[in-house]
Amino acid sequence: MLVIGRATRLARYVTPMDKSYTTTARLGFVSETLDAEGEPVPVEGPIPDAEAIRARLPEFTGRILQVPPMTSALKVGGRRLYDLHRRGVEVEREPRPVHIHTLNLLSTNPDDGTATFEVSCSSGTYVRSLISDLALSLNSGAYLTALRRTRVGDLHVHDAHPPEDLEETTLDTRIIQPEVVLRGLRAVEVAVEDRRAVCNGRKMGAFGVEGSYRVEAGGELLAVYRDEGAEARAEVVLCAP
Repeated sequence: MLVIGRATRLARYVTPMDKSYTTTARLGFVSETLDAEGEPVPVEGPIPDAEAIRARLPEFTGRILQVPPMTSALKVGGRRLYDLHRRGVEVEREPRPVHIHTLNLLSTNPDDGTATFEVSCSSGTYVRSLISDLALSLNSGAYLTALRRTRVGDLHVHDAHPPEDLEETTLDTRIIQPEVVLRGLRAVEVAVEDRRAVCNGRKMGAFGVEGSYRVEAGGELLAVYRDEGAEARAEVVLCAP
C-alpha cells in the first residue's frame, strides 16, 4: 500500500492492523531462512498428509508464542537480525506473543510435496515461522515458496488496482480516502464550531476513549486524537483550518 500527501502520517495506524495471507510451503524440507532464499535441506520421515495437517491446526490458532527468525528485521542490541545473520552471528531471541485468528489448509499437492494455507493474524506474526513450527510438530519440516498478503485491516487485495490502471486521468478515482483507511478506529463527533480548534491541533477535553480515535465533524474526518489524562491531544491533523 502506498500513502501520499497528508495521508503519509496515517502509516503508523496501518502497520499495527491485523493482516491476512495466502502462503504455499514445501513440506519435508527445511531452510535456514524459512523461505526459498535459503538452501533446502531434506528431513527424514514421511511428508504429513492433509488429514494430519488439519488435525494439528487448532494448536496453532489463538494466542501463541513465536521466536522471531534470524532473517527478520527485528532489532536486538540495536542491530537488525538479518544483518547479524549475514555475518553468521546467531543471537538468542525472546518468544513474542502473536494472535492467529484463523489458520486454514486450502490444498495439498502430493506430487510436489506442497501445501497452501490461508492465515489471518495479528501484526508482527511471522508466517514462515508459523508454518515451520506447524511442520515441526508433525515431525517434518517446511519452508515457504510463496507468500501473498491479501488484507491489511479492512483493506483487501481484491479492492486493489494493478499498476497499469493507475493512469494520470484516473488516478484520483483510485485513491482510498483516509476515512476508509481509519474506519477500524473508533470515532467521536465534535460540534461544527469546534472544527477550527481541531484543525489547529488544539487540546480538548478527554473523550473517554481508549487508544487513538477519529475526530469528525458533520461527517468530515478531521484528525486522530488520543486521551492523555483529562486532555485529548492531536496525533495527526488531516484538515486545514
